Amino acid sequence: MVDPQDKRTSPPARDANTLPREISSRDHAARLLAAPAALVQLNPVEAKIVVSYMRPEKVPAGVTFITEGDAENTGFMVLLLDGEVVVESITVSRTEPVTTAVLGPGSLVGEMGLLDTGPRSASCTASTDIQCAVMTRQALESLIEEQPAIGAKFLLAVSARIAERYRDTQKKLKLFARLASTMQAELDKQP
Repeated sequence: MVDPQDKRTSPPARDANTLPREISSRDHAARLLAAPAALVQLNPVEAKIVVSYMRPEKVPAGVTFITEGDAENTGFMVLLLDGEVVVESITVSRTEPVTTAVLGPGSLVGEMGLLDTGPRSASCTASTDIQCAVMTRQALESLIEEQPAIGAKFLLAVSARIAERYRDTQKKLKLFARLASTMQAELDKQP
C-alpha cells in the first residue's frame, strides 16, 4: 500500500473534472483530523494544512496494510476517512491474534510508525473497503520544515494521542493483573 521511499508531500495533481471532489475530500479529511476522535488540538485551518501534506489511498476489504512486527514498512500513519479497520495483536502465549480495536472514520492508525522506526506493534486490516489519507515520515519532515508551528502542534497532538493510548493500556494491564491475582488466590484455596 505505502512506499516508504515515496517523497511526495501532497496527492498527485488531478484534472479539472475531479477537482471539486478532491476539495470536498480534503475538507472532509481536515474536519475528521480536527475532531475529538483524532487530533482535537488542531483548528480547522491547521488541519487543512496538515491534510495538504497527506495523500489519498484506497484499501480493499480484507487487505492487511500494517503488519505486527514489520520493521520495514513503518514510516507512515493513516487517517481513516471512510470504512472500518480491525486492529489485532498477538498476545503473550497465544498464536492467534486478538482483536484490540475496531476503528472507523476519524481514527488515526499507525501513528507510532510516523515517529519512530521500531517494528509495528499491531496488525491493521481493512474490514470494509476504506478510504484514507496517508502521512509519510518524509511528508511530516516537509511539514515541519515548511510550516514549523503547525508541524510542532501536529507532533504534540500525535504524541498526546500515543500517550492517551499508553495510559489506557496501563489501566488494562492493572485490571488484568488484579484479575490474575484474584484467580490465583481462588486456585490456591482449592485442595
